Amino acid sequence: MTKIVVDAMGGDFAPKQQVAGSVLALNNDKDLSIILVGDEPQITAELAQYTYDKTRLEIVHTTETIGMEEIPTKAVKTKKDSSLVVAFRLLKEGKAEGLVSSGSTGAVLTAGVLILGRIKGVSRPALCPAIPNHRGSATLLCDCGANLECKSLNLVHFAMMASAYAQTVFGIENPKVGLLNNGTEEHKGLALQQETNALLKNIECVNYQGNVEARDLMYGEIDVMVSDGFTGNIAMKAVEGCGKAVSTIMKREFKRNLWTKLRALLCGDIIKKIKKGLDYEAVGGATFLGLTKTVVKGHGNSKALGFSVCIAQAAQAARGGLTDKIKTMLDSVDMDTIAAQALAAKEAEQ
Repeated sequence: MTKIVVDAMGGDFAPKQQVAGSVLALNNDKDLSIILVGDEPQITAELAQYTYDKTRLEIVHTTETIGMEEIPTKAVKTKKDSSLVVAFRLLKEGKAEGLVSSGSTGAVLTAGVLILGRIKGVSRPALCPAIPNHRGSATLLCDCGANLECKSLNLVHFAMMASAYAQTVFGIENPKVGLLNNGTEEHKGLALQQETNALLKNIECVNYQGNVEARDLMYGEIDVMVSDGFTGNIAMKAVEGCGKAVSTIMKREFKRNLWTKLRALLCGDIIKKIKKGLDYEAVGGATFLGLTKTVVKGHGNSKALGFSVCIAQAAQAARGGLTDKIKTMLDSVDMDTIAAQALAAKEAEQ
């Protein structure tokens, strides 16, 4: 039985959607159990309307919550009885194998680093969401905001961790990895991208495809896109904005007059498929890679379905041994040797 601890009070619609999503996840997976952490009276009231296996769900009562507007480090250190901090404590103590929260991204990352800690050898944890693509699957973007300033070593670690994640959770045996850049040519990019490109060429455990452009996130053939958090966050937000714009334009045009409304009825099934294919909630939340236990960050406005997918993600990562796979990959690489090889190649070119 895989046990996942859920921050029931984190997110825009807590605890209503968190409870509904947890029940949905329980009913979809008979080998899953859940700990809901938060205000017990509110959680109990929400649970009363559902049918579920009560032997696989427990509640841990807390008296505090961490709001989206609070300073993450201060909140995590001072609100010891918040749903988020208690959930992380339960995870650290081995009471669960994974954690899901839709709360403040900064608070989740801070709690992860301060309470759980990093996997030995990981330079920095990274936030890795799955972005729907034209193939009907998803492309992993690592990092999308946890690390605004990076070194080439960080990006190499992101590539290895995201590759392990793609294998463990998405079942991609040999994921194709690309480095986000302002062009595919070898000479493109700032020093960070050029150094990282040179290093990744010599990492045998990473199926590196070279430089890629932002459009490849949704319309390319790669499985993983590696980036510093600043650039990755801009790429992700641009994609989100584009999706909302397309949806808004389609609604406006189909509602323009009686004729367009009739045409909308005729192609309604196609519209639904397009909407489903571009729904970011359908592919789950973003996983914090590099922590000692599995942590999935759901969207702040996640509804029940999206939250249930996040729980399924966390369970799959735990069952697949994600952290162990990351450790194995890191141990297989001698970064000093890789750096020396990259330097030698650069000098040979000159």
